[in-house]
Amino acid sequence: MTSAPAPQLRWIARVVHPRAARGVVEPSARAVLRGRPVSDSVEIDLVKIGNVLHPVADIDAAVRFYTETFGLATKFVDGDRYAALDAGSTTLALTGPAEDVTGGVPAASFKVPDVTSALTALVQGGGSIVREPEQGPHEVRAVARDPWGNTVVIYGPR
Repeated sequence: MTSAPAPQLRWIARVVHPRAARGVVEPSARAVLRGRPVSDSVEIDLVKIGNVLHPVADIDAAVRFYTETFGLATKFVDGDRYAALDAGSTTLALTGPAEDVTGGVPAASFKVPDVTSALTALVQGGGSIVREPEQGPHEVRAVARDPWGNTVVIYGPR
């Protein structure tokens, strides 16, 4: 008896408590985690966009522009390297030339629990690594591209 090929499955997960820092993925006949059907509940870390990175030539001028033009509050400034501005539910991260890891390209920055695992999943999903993980002043970070060529920063704890 020959069985039909298995249908292409998408990862469909339901987070039990969406406000929790960690969630539980419930088993589902259609759920797939890393290419394998999920047979038991598994705990996962929720990923979020931690900031939107904007490279700028002059941190002081950029902080003045975004605070005066859009009324964003300054969270902190790290000299001419970096400034974090409060943009509501996300942070506008202004990076000076010394901290420009994207080559002048704005990018969403995804905060993940494990940078290496996130990069593995990104590559398996069709993305590519631009800069391997490196130790930044406050975190481990890497630069990658999604399958459509968009630059993203992946960062997490040391």
